[in-house]
Amino acid sequence: MANLGYIQLLRQCNQRCLFCSNPDNERLLELSAAKEQVDDLTLRGYDGVILTGGEPTLSPIVAEVTRYAVSRGLHVRLISNGSRLGEPGEVAALVAAGLRHFHLSIHSLRPAVQDFLTGTSGSHSRLLRALECLGESGAVVDINTVINRYNAHHLDETVALLLERFGFVRHVVWNNLDPSMGRVAERRDTIPMLRDFEVSLHRAMRMLDASHRTFRVERVPLCYMTAYAHCSTETRKIVKGEERLVNFLDAKGVVRQTDFRHGKFESCRICAVEPICAGLFDAGNGYDPAELFPVFVDRQAIVARVHAP
Repeated sequence: MANLGYIQLLRQCNQRCLFCSNPDNERLLELSAAKEQVDDLTLRGYDGVILTGGEPTLSPIVAEVTRYAVSRGLHVRLISNGSRLGEPGEVAALVAAGLRHFHLSIHSLRPAVQDFLTGTSGSHSRLLRALECLGESGAVVDINTVINRYNAHHLDETVALLLERFGFVRHVVWNNLDPSMGRVAERRDTIPMLRDFEVSLHRAMRMLDASHRTFRVERVPLCYMTAYAHCSTETRKIVKGEERLVNFLDAKGVVRQTDFRHGKFESCRICAVEPICAGLFDAGNGYDPAELFPVFVDRQAIVARVHAP
């Protein structure tokens, strides 16, 4: 098992993504509180910590928290929109503090779409500069993408461009949009239908698989990714019995997640992968259960691939 905890360093952000599930507030984590959260993860036997926000590079303590977490034996990752990582010395300072693993949020490599989705003019150009600096640093770079109605049809195009221009990227994570909180309440137009991204997501996964890259997919039911069911984040956690701890800087507080199952429906009852599928996230609010369908594949073969090295 590989349990990872999340620590929100702050909730301010210099972008305004249309689908943000953690909108701005004035909370700013103090170093002493951050160290307590790191200690808690260590006592729980967690393998690593992911620093997030808001935009965590805006926090004045990001380097200090990294150094402390490394000293406690945790692998440290950072999720960033990349807006500051292209500035001179920014990546080098974080790497010197012990940060070796970056998750860069890229929702599209079409300039107009990226700027539109982030609500920030120049977001795309700053993102490219961040990728260049990260490539020069030798750090591990993963890509995080929120699947939404505006990028659903060109997920594979983004992957193709990444492979062509930034070959050091080895891992991609897709998170289907969360319609239950944050700004999506005001921007329902960002919610995709499952069929909107089915073909593009499969093309993107095949492309990464063929190039010997890895990937994970969250909040997508297995009937829409059967060939790569072992790459579902929820399925892997269900099979392995993993958990997730998130320290939020809002009313949610500390959330320990041990159940990764969402809604199940009539078509799920006869589906061969039902016991290891999370089902449909937030059905009825953002997603339609009528889009689900049963699949008949070898479930144990999927379980074996999850456990494979």
